Amino acid sequence: MLEKIFKLKNFNTDFKSEVLAGITTFITMAYIIFVNPQMMAASGMDIGASFVGTCIAASIACIAMGVYANWPVGLAPGMGLNAFFTYTVVGEMGYSWEVALGAVFLAGILFFIMSVTPLRQWMLESIPFNLRIAMGAGVGLFIGIIGLKSGGIITSNEATLLSMGDLTNPETILAMFSFLVIAVLSIRKIPGAIVIGIFLVTSIALALNLIKFNGIVSSPPSLMPVLLKLDISQAFDLAMISIIMSFLFVNLFDTAGTLVGVANQAKLINANGDIDNLDRALKADSSSSAVGSLFGCSPVTSYVESSAGIEAGGRTGLTAVTVGMLFLLAIFFAPLASMIPTYATSGALIYVAILMLSSMEKLNWSDLSDLLPALVIVVMMPLTFSIANGIALGFLSYVIIKIFSGQLKAISSGAWFLTIIFLSKFIFL
Repeated sequence: MLEKIFKLKNFNTDFKSEVLAGITTFITMAYIIFVNPQMMAASGMDIGASFVGTCIAASIACIAMGVYANWPVGLAPGMGLNAFFTYTVVGEMGYSWEVALGAVFLAGILFFIMSVTPLRQWMLESIPFNLRIAMGAGVGLFIGIIGLKSGGIITSNEATLLSMGDLTNPETILAMFSFLVIAVLSIRKIPGAIVIGIFLVTSIALALNLIKFNGIVSSPPSLMPVLLKLDISQAFDLAMISIIMSFLFVNLFDTAGTLVGVANQAKLINANGDIDNLDRALKADSSSSAVGSLFGCSPVTSYVESSAGIEAGGRTGLTAVTVGMLFLLAIFFAPLASMIPTYATSGALIYVAILMLSSMEKLNWSDLSDLLPALVIVVMMPLTFSIANGIALGFLSYVIIKIFSGQLKAISSGAWFLTIIFLSKFIFL
């Protein structure tokens, strides 16, 4: 049966190699089951239900990717978009988390429609390359600021806006230690560096009596506080358009980049130079975003950490199915997840943020008319504390700079489309 579904012999692999690769991928991305519930709980969600929802949504997405697309890719709620969900849509803009989930659902449906129509190709090709890269880097800075703030490493200051936190505070010291441990282990290529760093800091916090031991294994918390609680009707509000577009395009470009990179590493490119089953992989990813919202999750997306499993020998969807089964098993470790303090996960946020910033090396630094709008996106996302505002300001500056530098014809239809949407947001909403 496994041979029929996953074609193991065609990919020169076997059951043992695929399972071991799946375990490797899970270890490298398991940090999300601790980080995401904390993020979502800050929006008002029940943290236990959010933990279970995270595990179930990730499990369904991984199994769908494995069985339908036969790709060795793990999926889970995306970093950055969960922060945008909580701190911008709910925190700054004042929407309820139910309405924010409705926006996630609608963005997922739009993503799926784009995946099954020529719209996807049109959008990917019409958005300037520099702006695409800038979105990922800007999201990285955004979650980096959140990690520094939650760890107490930076704090608010009336005179200077931000300043250094109290470096004598044990929790702040542990937050910095968390980042350094994760960084060193990652540089030494230790699998599961982020999870090890989180658990090590949690263990130290236990020894110092900063947190209480809650146990490790128990029956899963109830999912009912978040299950099917999304409010789609309110998400149709005009003011939500820019939010839905932000969810959609950050997810689209992040997914496309991740899947193409993983396909190259896993040798999924055929003799004609085409990527095998890319359409199926995109459909599995896009549908997972919509399904994840039903379980109280921000957009679910493909994880670049899947490359660790591919490096370990994963070549087929059996790797992804293994990851999915492990996510499902994780729902029994809720006491452990609830015990982990925010300063233990802040190091993970900072580390992931720095990795996301590395994409800036791909920017075209020689053309200022492309570079400057990209840098506007990167800088304004964290400074406005909003992914949507950062993208909007970047596109507006791109169009204005291109027009007045005599490059009107260089503005693509996609760039015009998004600029009009974001300009309408600032004028009318």
